[in-house]
Amino acid sequence: MPDIGALLPQIRADLEELVRIPSVSADGFDPAHVRASASKTLELFEAEGLSTELLEIDGAHPAVLATFPAPAGAPTVLLYAHHDVQPPGEESKWTSPPFEPTERDGRLYGRGTADDKAGIMVHLAAIRAFEGTPPVGLTILIEGEEETGSEHLGAFLSAYGDRLRADAIVLADSGNWRIGEPALTTSLRGLVDCVVEVRTLDHAVHSGMYGGPIPDALTCLARLLSTLHDPDGNVAVGTRVHGSADPLDLTEDELRAQAGVADGVRMIGGGALTERLWARPAISVLGIDAPTVQAASNQLVPVARAKISMRIAPGDDPSQALDELVAHLERNAPWGAKVTVRRGSTGRPYALKADGPIYEAARQAMTEAWDGKKPVHMGVGGSIPLVAAFADRYPDAAILLTGVEDPDTRAHGENESLHLGEFARAIRAETLLLEHLGAR
Repeated sequence: MPDIGALLPQIRADLEELVRIPSVSADGFDPAHVRASASKTLELFEAEGLSTELLEIDGAHPAVLATFPAPAGAPTVLLYAHHDVQPPGEESKWTSPPFEPTERDGRLYGRGTADDKAGIMVHLAAIRAFEGTPPVGLTILIEGEEETGSEHLGAFLSAYGDRLRADAIVLADSGNWRIGEPALTTSLRGLVDCVVEVRTLDHAVHSGMYGGPIPDALTCLARLLSTLHDPDGNVAVGTRVHGSADPLDLTEDELRAQAGVADGVRMIGGGALTERLWARPAISVLGIDAPTVQAASNQLVPVARAKISMRIAPGDDPSQALDELVAHLERNAPWGAKVTVRRGSTGRPYALKADGPIYEAARQAMTEAWDGKKPVHMGVGGSIPLVAAFADRYPDAAILLTGVEDPDTRAHGENESLHLGEFARAIRAETLLLEHLGAR
């Protein structure tokens, strides 16, 4: 087994350099930063002797492709991660600057430290561990717009899909059950979203002079959003699929602590906690366009908007789910308010059966890397649209969902961080996996 410890200082330095590039792929952010991140990623793999190129599609952020030919008789493994990141959110809520990686108490803080630039570095470290001669063929795909729903994934697969064919696909964009407890992710919820606009007036008017008979748009929006759940907090939109999930050993106290739930706030919905997290639908209001409290004046607000996100369980259909969400919003317009819905992105849910020799090799590698602790099979409530697309395109490939995140990573939130000990174990596990697959 190669000496992983000797690789870690340089791997961490390279990770920190990547994190300093604010590669936010969302609209409204400078796309030059995403391109700079792609160029730096390409440079890192090129330095290891792999053949590299930027994959370009009109209107899309660039992806990175790197390849190493398979030794005679060896399988080819596709290693996936993404170099784009979420917006930093409210920078005042970060303890240290979001794009300046900072270590505190064994964790490295910064946007993308875990999601998913650490995934890139897990792949790079595994390649470095074999000093230029990995025991399997490698195809590395580092996407540039995963955080915006992989909008151009279909076009990428149409243009480059034949070059991505592999016997096994390792997607390093998930996490582990707890610190010190590894996991293989075996299910993902899908995603649909939209922006709803509610209008009651063509211009603002004095709230004292007109308030009473005339409804304001913000009150109407609040009433509309309240219809998305039933009184117990279950999703009340259409006929959604409800699945089952292994409860494992998750307790409500642990979940509350992980999420930072305020005292007195009750859990919503029905079913076991893991079922609600992974195998049932969830709906959230992500943002509202309306006057701020500070900027508010005594007027009836004429128009207000909200972005709504709905997660759907494996087995549900995203097109139908989005249709039913739009229909629900239009049907429940309060007091005749004008409701307009702008459809957003969709992503399919996915569930896999983690059986066969490649999954056995993965479980063996994780058990070794985590000092004898066997991985659990868990679901993830988030969405990775690429997984279902890869499963359709490469039905004979084993898909392994791995990653470096843990319950305190806070991916997508302020103070995102990477547990450095888990990072080292993830690198060791992937290196062992490639070694085991080469031996087979």
